[in-house]
Amino acid sequence: MKKIKYILLSVLLAGVYSCEKDLDVAVEDPLNLTPEQLYSTPQGYKQALAGVYANLSLTGTGGAGSSFLDGIDAGTSQFGRCLWYLQELTTDEVVWSYENDEGTKELNRNIWTASNPLLLGIYSRTMAEVAFANDFLRQSTPEKLSSRGITNATDIANINDYRNEVRVLRAYSYYVMMDLFGKAAMITENDPIDFDGPEYNRQQLFTFVESELNAVMPNLKAGRANEYGRLDKVMAQMILAKMYLNAEVYIGTPKYAECMTQCSNVIGSAYTLNTNYLNNFKADNHTSPELIFTLQSDGVHTQNYGATTVIINGEVGSVENNGSELGVGGWGGALRLRKQFVQKFDGFSSDARNTIFAGSRPIEITNVTTNGQGYILKKFSNKTSAGVPGPNSTFVDTDFPLFRLADAYLMYVEAQMRKDGATNGSTIKNANATSIGYLNALRTRANSSTLSQADVTLSYLLDERARELHWEGHRRQDLIRFNVYTTGYNWAWKGNVQNGTSISDNMKIFPIPANSLNANSNLTQNPGY
Repeated sequence: MKKIKYILLSVLLAGVYSCEKDLDVAVEDPLNLTPEQLYSTPQGYKQALAGVYANLSLTGTGGAGSSFLDGIDAGTSQFGRCLWYLQELTTDEVVWSYENDEGTKELNRNIWTASNPLLLGIYSRTMAEVAFANDFLRQSTPEKLSSRGITNATDIANINDYRNEVRVLRAYSYYVMMDLFGKAAMITENDPIDFDGPEYNRQQLFTFVESELNAVMPNLKAGRANEYGRLDKVMAQMILAKMYLNAEVYIGTPKYAECMTQCSNVIGSAYTLNTNYLNNFKADNHTSPELIFTLQSDGVHTQNYGATTVIINGEVGSVENNGSELGVGGWGGALRLRKQFVQKFDGFSSDARNTIFAGSRPIEITNVTTNGQGYILKKFSNKTSAGVPGPNSTFVDTDFPLFRLADAYLMYVEAQMRKDGATNGSTIKNANATSIGYLNALRTRANSSTLSQADVTLSYLLDERARELHWEGHRRQDLIRFNVYTTGYNWAWKGNVQNGTSISDNMKIFPIPANSLNANSNLTQNPGY
C-alpha cells in the first residue's frame, strides 16, 4: 500500500484542546469516538498513531478546506505549507505572487510581525502535534493497556513501537520550534491536563530533543524496515545531524564531529541515492530509495493544501500555462525565482538539477505581483516517473521530502570542513577525500562536472546546497548558519527593497505569535519584536 490511511479523530482533537490552552479546537469528526472506544483495541491504537502522523499533512476532519484550529484558516495552518513558506519565501530562492494572500507579503519582503497569520499557523499546528503525541503517550502506558485488556505480547510490542515513533514526532516538533522561534512552551505526557507549559529556551529545547532521540534510538526500526509513511531510526539520526550542524547557531557550541557521526550512520543505512534526481519529486516518489521521511500527499484520499500541492500548482507559469506538463491545473504563476538563485546555475545548463525555465521572461522581478516577471521552476511534478499524471489536477500525489539522503552527504561535507578549520567567509579548501567523494556522487548523479579539493570552499558548498536542495525547506536555515541571512548578501526584495538590503539580526528567529503570548503567560516575546 502506498500510504498510511491518514485520519484525524475527534478523540485526538479533544486531547489537543485539553492539553494546549492556546489552541481553540473545533471538533468536527462525525465518528465522535470516545477514548474508551478508540483505544479499546490494538487496531484503535494504530488508528490513533495515524492521527498523530496525519496532523503533519491534514488540517481538519472535513476535507482540504477544514481546520480544527478554531479561527485559523486551513490555508494558513497546514504544517508543510507553513514550514515551506517560512523556510523559502523569506530567502533568495522564490517569491509568491499573490501578496494579498494572508501573511505572504511580509514573508516575501522580510517585514513580518508577531501578528502574521502564517506564524500563528505553524506555531499552533506544531504545538498541536506535541499535544497529539502527549495524548497518545498518556493512553498507551502499560497500566492503560492492562486496564483495557490488551495483554497479547505482539500487540504490546507493536504499541511500544508506536510510542517510540510518537516520541520522535514530538521531538521533531520541538526541533522545529527551536529552529523557527528559539523557544516554546514545554509540555509532556507527565504534565496535568490544561497545563500552561514553562518556556524553554534554545538550550533547553536542544537538550530535550537530543535526549529524547537518543533514548528511543535503540528501539526504532532500522532504515526502510518500517511501512512507508512511518518513521524509522534514520529519521531520528537526520534530526540529530541537523541539530548538530546548526548547534553553533542554536546553543553557541560547535558539534561538527557529532554531526559527522550521525551523517555516517544515515549514509551507511539502507537508504540509497535515487539514480534519477528528479524521480525524488514525482507523483510516485514514495518508491524512491532516497526519501527518509516525507509529508504524504494523496490527490484522492487525503486532499490537502500542503507543500507539494502549493509548489506544483505554483510552478505553472502565467505565460506558459504549462500545467499539463506537470500534471496539474496550475495557479497562474504563483511562484517565481529570484535572480540570485537563478544565477547559482550559471554554467550548469546540462545539470539534471537545473529545471529553471526562462523562455521570454525577464530575470528581474521589478514588481512582485507581476507574475510574468522572473523565471519559473519545473522541479516538482504531479506525474509519475513513467509520465502518468496523478488522478487529481489540484491535489497532488507527490510527497514532500522532509529528509532525504543527499542532504546527509552535504551535511557531512560541511561538518568535516568546519571541524577541520573552515569558517564562514574564509577561502580555506580543506574538504577531505571522503567529502569530495560525497560531493561527486551527487554531481555525477546530476550529470554535472566532478570536483577536486581545490574547487571547494564553504561558500561554494552553500551554493551547492542550493543547487541540490532548493525548494525543499532548508534555505533559510542554511543562510543563517553561513551568517549571510541578515547582512552580507542581498537578494531581490529582501528587506522590502527591489535590489535587497540588510535586515536586523533579530529576524534570524521569528516572533512568538501575539495570540500564543496571550494564551500562556509563561511565554515571552523574542527581542526586537
